[in-house]
Amino acid sequence: MTHPVKAATGAKLSRRAFVTGVAAAAVLPGVASAQDAALDELLSAPGRGNWNDQFDAGLSGVAKVATAQPVFSQNTVAALAQAIETHRGIVQMGGWPAVPQDKVLKIGLQSGAVPYLRQRLAVSGDLPQSAANNSPAFDSYVDAGVKRFQERHGLPADGVVAEYTFKALNVPADLRFGQLQTNLQRFQAMTEGFPARFVMVNVPAAAIEAVEDGRVAQRHTAIVGKVDRQTPILNSAITNLNLNPYWHAPASIVQKDIIPMVRKDPQYLAKSNIHIFNGQGREVPPEMIDWNSDEAVKYLFRQEPGKNNAMSSVKINFPNPHAVYMHDTPQQGLFSKLMRFDSSGCVRVQNVRDLIVWLAKYEQGWDRQAIESVIASRQRKDIDLQNPVPVFFTYITAWASDPATVQFRDDIYHRDGAAALASGDLTAQAYAPGQVNPYAQGDNSQTF
Repeated sequence: MTHPVKAATGAKLSRRAFVTGVAAAAVLPGVASAQDAALDELLSAPGRGNWNDQFDAGLSGVAKVATAQPVFSQNTVAALAQAIETHRGIVQMGGWPAVPQDKVLKIGLQSGAVPYLRQRLAVSGDLPQSAANNSPAFDSYVDAGVKRFQERHGLPADGVVAEYTFKALNVPADLRFGQLQTNLQRFQAMTEGFPARFVMVNVPAAAIEAVEDGRVAQRHTAIVGKVDRQTPILNSAITNLNLNPYWHAPASIVQKDIIPMVRKDPQYLAKSNIHIFNGQGREVPPEMIDWNSDEAVKYLFRQEPGKNNAMSSVKINFPNPHAVYMHDTPQQGLFSKLMRFDSSGCVRVQNVRDLIVWLAKYEQGWDRQAIESVIASRQRKDIDLQNPVPVFFTYITAWASDPATVQFRDDIYHRDGAAALASGDLTAQAYAPGQVNPYAQGDNSQTF
């Protein structure tokens, strides 16, 4: 779908130009293995950049991964192409070692798995070469390296190597290499120009960026569609904000969710402040409907504004054939979940009021104070944007802010072509702990 809105200000960036002119990075000449000489050769290769210089074991937080660079950026594609060459070299020479999963690892512990963890982190650039030794101690260097690795993979950066961190560590290098190639192709398929101001929803990351003049102005955690109710990929433009909106339940939700709830609890609709209307706009009493059938699907279900409304304080509208939108939610606890694939296709936005203030900042009379005042009144109000903001729903599972800082996310909707990246069990195709990747022999350059 081509984007309906052209940039009103700022130079238009050709996405085709966006992915050309990228210089190839040097291929790594070595591999992480049990042989110290080979590991040293790999870790000291010039193509790795200055990763060692970026480390400080005294850091109390995560080594720098966060950036104001958008995912949709010329620099992203250049860095992604160089990261592909780095991973090509790792794969050609045998991959990285897997980490034995005998117990949870964290700072202060001693374990025979730690030397493998050190080597694994060093090969991916999360640990300096000087710390890639055979020490079994989980020290401050390893803690900082684990935190950096976790942040790059969308995991809580707590420094604790448990189930999900083990799974991410033990994805073979050839699968990560293929994942990078697949995502570069996704960028190359984008032929439209990006406007100066836009919103990007990255579904696999369950994350949102509000971008202005080439920099991320805001980032938001999101809740996106379940595997069986997927959030669609689309390009559109945000045209309208509903403050204190009604919620109209789609027929699919009436059938799959509301009818079963009413069967269990006849007072469910009253408790949820949901009213039923027929095609003439007249309200229908719930007791007039046969809830043991699908009769209810033919009616309109409307939830009144209020704290229990499914969209809570705001609904963000943009034209699209899928009838999806972004919105607030009364279930704020869902944003703290690691797996945030919990909706019926629409996108819930954490701290959504910050986003709508940003969306409306060029609309006369709609500053934060005005917006908060309307929300506090519980009265329904529409804001029609005179300056529509382009919005992109995209599917990017790997990207890079620089060649040494590569981000990976699970292929939650099974679109990358590798079962181990899609199944939720990232160890499905992982190799044996303590071993290099047995699948990586020769040039493994096919796209997964």
